[in-house]
Amino acid sequence: ESSAEMVMRSLVFLLLLAVSSAKVFERCEWARVLKKYGMDGYRGVTLADWVCLSQWESSYDTGATNYNGLGSTDYGIFQINSRYWCEDGSPTSNGCNIKCSELLSDDVGAAINCAKRVVKDPQGVRAWVAWKRHCENQDLSSYVQGCGVMLMHVKAAVV
Repeated sequence: ESSAEMVMRSLVFLLLLAVSSAKVFERCEWARVLKKYGMDGYRGVTLADWVCLSQWESSYDTGATNYNGLGSTDYGIFQINSRYWCEDGSPTSNGCNIKCSELLSDDVGAAINCAKRVVKDPQGVRAWVAWKRHCENQDLSSYVQGCGVMLMHVKAAVV
């Protein structure tokens, strides 16, 4: 078998391995995890914002990937882009200083830390198109309703 075939088999195996450790969270389960990691109010982003963003980016799926064309891919529950934030073999700034495959794990620590890094940039949460499209200036209370999370930061919708 050629070296190209061996590389392709290895990549397929690694992708299957990464996806096999992926997890699809339930809404409230994900809200509690985000709360535990200190995401409620992080850089002014409410817990409901994070839950909404994750719903629309990945349907709470840590194994989600989306190829954007032009050589970049979005990875994980936050759909973090390889061009700017992680390394997958394509040109990158690797702002989170991690391999993109780490964003596909059911151990969400790396993904959450990278999301914290993304939101520190001047765009903040607006870096996520799905947040701008579906969450910005909306009443997001339903995203955390019934989850038993005490909200430290509540942001009213702009009407």
